[in-house]
Amino acid sequence: MTSTVGFHPDEIDTAAPTRAARLKWVVVVEETLPAGIAANAAICTAAATAAQVDGLLGAEAVDGDGRVHPGLPWAGCSVLRATGDQLAAIRAKAGAAEDVFVADMPAAAQSTRVYDEYLESVAASPTDALSYYAVSVVGPRNRVDKIVGRLALL
Repeated sequence: MTSTVGFHPDEIDTAAPTRAARLKWVVVVEETLPAGIAANAAICTAAATAAQVDGLLGAEAVDGDGRVHPGLPWAGCSVLRATGDQLAAIRAKAGAAEDVFVADMPAAAQSTRVYDEYLESVAASPTDALSYYAVSVVGPRNRVDKIVGRLALL
């Protein structure tokens, strides 16, 4: 499945401030998670997002010795914190919003060690019964702001 949300090549302006970008990217993490699990959840949802949303990553950087460093998000990405209930509401709102991409990490991803077991666990759970460790959201700035409200940074 390819996302329909992304930047067109002609709108990528790496010389502009991040607030000038048409799309906003946030990763929201469940605030009571231990640091290691929270970091893992944020990284996993960010990886899923970067693979699906065109134009998020800037060009490679080359240092003074000629070594290449992979491109980073040129338009920025804020990592926010939320309660479990807030996270579930954000996932639901983002999933229902037009022109918004959402990637999530259900709690089952951390309780299984085999990917097929994770898939089975999610398949056996109704959407409303899933709890989330992190949700990544990309979309028009005003729409994402309405979805996440005024959450604090992690």
